[in-house]
Amino acid sequence: MLERTHIQSSGFDNLGPSDARNGFRVRVRQPNYRGMRVSLLEGIDVIVDRERFPAEGNRILINGREYSHAELDDQIVLRWAVGMTVDVLVDKPGGLEPGVHLVETSIRLRHPYFPPLFRPVSMNDSRHVTIIVR
Repeated sequence: MLERTHIQSSGFDNLGPSDARNGFRVRVRQPNYRGMRVSLLEGIDVIVDRERFPAEGNRILINGREYSHAELDDQIVLRWAVGMTVDVLVDKPGGLEPGVHLVETSIRLRHPYFPPLFRPVSMNDSRHVTIIVR
């Protein structure tokens, strides 16, 4: 079941083997009131404990396939449906320490029916999430 907040508590985890962590993931649900093509996703910025990870350096895992920020523009058929989550993969040597972290996201969307002056729309969220040692 999806949580009300965009940032989901499941899926917040370190990446890589336990002796060689190379980053972490944050799972987010579709924040819009309807589905959209991923080409309309301008990016997802992540901030963990006040350390900023801009969208341009993050990757998106959707439907089992990984996309760079730049590759999203070309995905005119792939959709991010309401009720669907994606994982934001963030490079960070060593990953994150186990424990509770303040996670913030800014999901930037282009609504094609909004005038350019009002695009992109940023949907921001924050919550405390825990990484458990595995």
